[in-house]
Amino acid sequence: MSTPATAGVPGRVDVTGIGADDLADWPTGRLLSSAARLVEGAWTARLAEQGLTHAGLMALHELAQTQPLPVLELAARCQVTPQTMTRTLDRLEQHGLVMRRRAAADRRRLDVTLTASGERAYRDAADMSAAEPALLGDVVDLALLRRNLVAIVEHLTSAPGRTLPG
Repeated sequence: MSTPATAGVPGRVDVTGIGADDLADWPTGRLLSSAARLVEGAWTARLAEQGLTHAGLMALHELAQTQPLPVLELAARCQVTPQTMTRTLDRLEQHGLVMRRRAAADRRRLDVTLTASGERAYRDAADMSAAEPALLGDVVDLALLRRNLVAIVEHLTSAPGRTLPG
């Protein structure tokens, strides 16, 4: 349910006047969608405090695992278009978190690496996972929730031609 003040604002779901009994009657898809927007809004605020976005954190995560990475491969790993990855890397580069260089073997290819500041930013953001219980509440079995979410994503992306949005 959105009001004019919250309509179209990511992470904002107006539940004013909705009791627990009403929420229990919602279809699972509506609950999942509302929960996702609320969690995304909370994480967006926390990441913004560190000058990051979800897209930026995904790129930092992939680079922390393997670097250098060509821009096209990084985009594929993050399940976004090369154009989206370029915009994300522009922001990260402006903040001194990544560096793009022409590959020696193929001058047409741009390779991306983390800077020392990028490594620190990633570690700090990764440490935010300790805040998940406070963010999600004590009533959540976080390990079970994560297993179920992984199963949903794997199921929905296993069909031919289905990928993560982004």
